Amino acid sequence: MTFRLFLLGLLGSWLGLGVTFADRPNILFLFADDQRADTIGAWGNPYIQTPHLDQLTRQGFSFRHNYCFGGNSGAVCIPSRAMLLSGRTWFHVDHSLKGVETFPERFRQAGYRTFATGKWHNGQPSFVRSFDLGRSVHFGGMADHTKIEVQNLLPDGTFSPKTPVTRFSSEQFADETIAFLQQQTSATPFLAYVAFTAPHDPRNPPPEWRERYYRDRPPLPRNYLPQHPFDNGHLVLRDEDLLPWPRPPELLRDQLAEYYGLISHLDQQIGRILQALQNSPSATNTLIVYAADHGLALGSHGLLGKQSVYEHSMRCPLILAGPGIPAGKDSTAFTYLFDLYPTLCDVAGIQPPPDLDGFSLRPLWTGTAANVRTSVFLPYLNLMRAVRDERWKLICYPPVNHWQLFDLKNDPNELVDVSGDPERAADVARLTRLMAEWQTRSGDTLSLSTNAPKPLMRDLTGTARRPDAWQPEWIVKKYFGAP
Repeated sequence: MTFRLFLLGLLGSWLGLGVTFADRPNILFLFADDQRADTIGAWGNPYIQTPHLDQLTRQGFSFRHNYCFGGNSGAVCIPSRAMLLSGRTWFHVDHSLKGVETFPERFRQAGYRTFATGKWHNGQPSFVRSFDLGRSVHFGGMADHTKIEVQNLLPDGTFSPKTPVTRFSSEQFADETIAFLQQQTSATPFLAYVAFTAPHDPRNPPPEWRERYYRDRPPLPRNYLPQHPFDNGHLVLRDEDLLPWPRPPELLRDQLAEYYGLISHLDQQIGRILQALQNSPSATNTLIVYAADHGLALGSHGLLGKQSVYEHSMRCPLILAGPGIPAGKDSTAFTYLFDLYPTLCDVAGIQPPPDLDGFSLRPLWTGTAANVRTSVFLPYLNLMRAVRDERWKLICYPPVNHWQLFDLKNDPNELVDVSGDPERAADVARLTRLMAEWQTRSGDTLSLSTNAPKPLMRDLTGTARRPDAWQPEWIVKKYFGAP
């Protein structure tokens, strides 16, 4: 053992939980943007092609009820990533991650070599603290996937000028990850954080990938609606402007084809990365994490974006595979993305910070516990609050004094509101108390009612729309009618 490894081993013992430095697994963290939980073939979607994610589910452990903990921004990916990286709810961390230690930063201090490529939506200072290496990093929320601008982290902690890349974003980030994996020859463990910008819109996959779904368009979601049945407080914003109201079924099916094309193309890049890992010396000692920052509506409930607390927008994929993870197993226990911080620390034998809001998920795959929590709380801005248990889900919309109750056992698509059913009064009361308990525990001070409610109903038929600057010309022509 070299003197450097000896010192790193001492550091590992100081920060660790009894796992020796040499035994610590590498971490390959693959992170999608805006991927619904129901867009993986092996998770029950017969209309989408995700062979490499399907294989990952066969090799690993799926968390089927994984959630983003709401958000305090219409750009939900910003707080979602802040929560993931900090292990805290959005009530306890700001978007820039100021004053908190990220999990890559924690691993870096414990002797890991940390690398990142792709989207970073939480400011440059937190990135510099977190990573030794940064290649093709996109500091921003979105971009045309064919014209994305990236920067590299320089040795002095600054960044190279923004440079547009000519390859599709998913291919560029996969290339950088593969190059990194091929360079790993030392005994030092690594953490590679790979944050794709797909399948976030613009929904412009390479032409061959959208054409394959145009030939057999995906069906409308089972909870498709032409418009949302009432004003949830966030009906008109950039995400929702991508189609007119009421939502035209055929245009929506085209957007689903394009969305599926983005995911299948991303799946291909995931396959390239996993093959490179398999061909490397790190193949047998790398924990693979696949997740996404939140879901997306895409026609469900008449919505397109992620700015709601319905299942389609807050549930997101989570799969772990690698040493010590049982193959082909899954759990329906409730998990959050911010549970990954303590989970990864647990696997690597690194002591996590004491004030995290998440829990290690190891007991779920070892079978020592059936759950780490018995309910889920989903707070979004000051507009929505939701709580669910194994069967029931209660949603509150404080600005309009409106409530919904769904029986998820018999109505998983959240279509039949039974909050007004007298037989369900006890469930409403119980879940309202549970919501209040979650608010107290989370530091959420929002009142669940108002003395001056806004109008409940809103018809958006014919509402004016305009494209954002990132939409390519063919999308503008097709969906906005521009000449």
